[in-house]
Amino acid sequence: MKKIILGFFFLASSLGLLAQDAKEKEKLEDGKWYLKGVTGLNASQTTQSNWAAGGEKSSVAGTAYLNGSLQRKTGNWLWSNALSLEYGLTNTKTLGTQKTSDKIDFTTQLGYSTDNKWYYTVMGDLKTQFYKGYNYPNKDNYISKFFAPAYSNISLGLEYRPNTNYSVYLSPVAGKLTFVEDDYLSSIGAFGVDKGDRFRAEFGAYMKARAQKKVMENVEVISTVDFFTAYNSSFGNVDINWDLLINMKINKYLSANINTTLKYDDDVKNVKKDGTTEGPKIQFKEMIGVGFAYNF
Repeated sequence: MKKIILGFFFLASSLGLLAQDAKEKEKLEDGKWYLKGVTGLNASQTTQSNWAAGGEKSSVAGTAYLNGSLQRKTGNWLWSNALSLEYGLTNTKTLGTQKTSDKIDFTTQLGYSTDNKWYYTVMGDLKTQFYKGYNYPNKDNYISKFFAPAYSNISLGLEYRPNTNYSVYLSPVAGKLTFVEDDYLSSIGAFGVDKGDRFRAEFGAYMKARAQKKVMENVEVISTVDFFTAYNSSFGNVDINWDLLINMKINKYLSANINTTLKYDDDVKNVKKDGTTEGPKIQFKEMIGVGFAYNF
């Protein structure tokens, strides 16, 4: 029950964001490409010498990111794409180089509409990462890598898209595919696959909501949230993936941003620092950065 309540809480939060500012009505024009997004690099550096309060003597951190969407309407057909990339590293004299963020998230969909608001849609997406991940400070065994895991949702449904800024997609016919393309991670049954398997398929219901809008001058919010529940004995346990980017433009080249990701997957066990596993938990990541950014 708690999982269901949690899922509907974040659903309500996302829909609340979508409902804001009803005056913003950027309609889709036929034959026109719509490209929106932000890309940038955040960096920080610290050096200490004879610092009485103590702390790490030197550290360098950086994160590169891209979050964008591309749409085109031709007649009654609408093709929409969204891409989110992120990779971050930090280096300290004590701990060396560690990965702080790593994400590849791509969604493509094709819809058909007769009223330019409701679209009969087929959708596919892919979520994975660029490089190996570790449960720091343990660097002996990696706990993830490229395509281990990778998640893909393929679905048929109905999307409400009144303009280029907001969309809500509902599908009662969705397949969630989990890939673990690594011998070691497959052998321990990581990410919900059976031990020795590299693939897991689930059939269920899926929802995806996306919003991209300026909430005030030089402040833009991009929010994407996914929900999935399988049609099996775990029905009602809602898998959640919610990404939120708040980009605050300082001037033409500088910006500050807040980037958060919240996840819950009933099939993914939590790995403790000692390497043992326990039941699934809510995963949360938050990053605040200042650096160079380009809005498009």
